[in-house]
Amino acid sequence: MKKAKLFIEPAFDFELLGLVSPVKDYKMAWAINQTLGLNLVRSEEIFIEFLSSPSLEISQYFLSLPHGFVQLLKNKSLNSSQQLAYLIPELRNMDYFLLVQDETEEIDISEFASQLAKNPLIQSAVRLDVSKLKSKENLLTY
Repeated sequence: MKKAKLFIEPAFDFELLGLVSPVKDYKMAWAINQTLGLNLVRSEEIFIEFLSSPSLEISQYFLSLPHGFVQLLKNKSLNSSQQLAYLIPELRNMDYFLLVQDETEEIDISEFASQLAKNPLIQSAVRLDVSKLKSKENLLTY
């Protein structure tokens, strides 16, 4: 019997900010809401299972837009064997990721980064190139 393989190339159609901040996730969501005028709300935690390592539980805050979304993901978490693990291991210095998908292109991600960098709770806000990340598939949570 002939077998056919289906290869699916995921679309990474969102902008990404990396945030460095020592605050808890709920305080980070509050700071982003205050700074950017958003309304991020805590959603169910994301469980990611890996083939070669223990599963990972990531907290998230989410805002649905008419033509997209804004999502705050925590990079550091304890995995199922109670060890420190990362959503994006090659960016261990980042504490959070802010994903912005806006099909209308009304949101300026550079303006988000500059406004967040002014917040005293956030040490650094950097725009990241998703295509250069090795573990970018871990960001596909929607």
